[in-house]
Amino acid sequence: MILRPMIRNSICLSAHPAGCAAETLRQIEYIKARKGLYSTTRRPKSVLVIGASGGYGMASRIAAAFGSGAATIGLSFERAPSGNKTGTPGFYGNRAFDQAAAAAGLSSRSLDMDAFTAEAKAAVIAAAREMGLRFDLVVYSLASPVRTDPATGILHRSVIKPIGKTYSGTTVDVFSGTLSHAEVGPATEEEIANTVKVMGGEDWELWLDALAKGAVLSDGCVTLAYSYLGPEFSWPIYRDGTIGRAKLHLDETARRLTAKYATTGLHAHVSVNKAVVTRASAVIPIIPLYVSVLFKVMKARGNHEDCIAQADRLFRDRLYAQDAKGQAVPIPLDDEGRIRLDELELSAGVQAEVEASLSHISEANLHSLADIEGFKKDFLAVHGFGVEGVDYEAESDTE
Repeated sequence: MILRPMIRNSICLSAHPAGCAAETLRQIEYIKARKGLYSTTRRPKSVLVIGASGGYGMASRIAAAFGSGAATIGLSFERAPSGNKTGTPGFYGNRAFDQAAAAAGLSSRSLDMDAFTAEAKAAVIAAAREMGLRFDLVVYSLASPVRTDPATGILHRSVIKPIGKTYSGTTVDVFSGTLSHAEVGPATEEEIANTVKVMGGEDWELWLDALAKGAVLSDGCVTLAYSYLGPEFSWPIYRDGTIGRAKLHLDETARRLTAKYATTGLHAHVSVNKAVVTRASAVIPIIPLYVSVLFKVMKARGNHEDCIAQADRLFRDRLYAQDAKGQAVPIPLDDEGRIRLDELELSAGVQAEVEASLSHISEANLHSLADIEGFKKDFLAVHGFGVEGVDYEAESDTE
């Protein structure tokens, strides 16, 4: 069949198999071109990525494998193709990664399971033992809106809401170019608790506990969870809202994990990354407009980064950095003990330009002040559409 993006309420319901594979290979080629810049003495050897099928998770797996030659296990929960329905982007992306890894002589395995379950943790431990791996890097990059607590069986749903007061702001439908006023009421205490349950650090800690008990962690293992802070004007709905409360729990979990496993030398860090386009980006209030303006500013300055560029900098300049003599450089951390990759986005100059554009943006000047086309291109590429070199008029086999 001929596949087209099926977009409903700013959500894409389809994926293009060849496009998803091509986008994965594009990121692999990006890292392979920089492989000579990676340390040959300080590098990960066995890596687990929880939430590996897209975004920062897939980018991290690619950087570890094709930049440092690491063996990888990637876990994600995908929908396989069925009838006329395509699979999820991650279904095709994971397959492309494993094929490329095999061709490069790299050990890899992709598991399709719900990461929140005890069964998934057991499966990863079994796979690690079979492959002879003891993880020296564990990346936690889940972005699920729901989570079933394995202890209680209760399904929890996260929300993106402010706390204590109503939030209002301007947002954009990037597909129509229409600006609108968004208003979001305050979260209830139950919604706050549910969001922390889904997006906080509880499951991250359960994973490290299971891996430690299963004896598949190496001494000195590093574990990461990804986070985002954003500019001050977004804090009412983000940092100071329900998601911010969950991210605070993530920070607390990092400190607790480092203390709990101090005798093994384990270090847990939260990596705060820049704003990028994800599968959910188009439906978060104010985010599409802010990100589109941010992209316009950063591209003009020449310092824009997507997921793979951020992962490249994370591995080369943060996690496994070395000085001119090849000596290890300590991971640079902020006052809260976090790795920061958002310093370019949050620089005073960038934010001043963004705020100036947002202060007088309208539908008339939208395309001159915001990179709407860039946002759409990234959004579609996540689903395998609009990727360079792919023939979208050719028949596709969804399998």
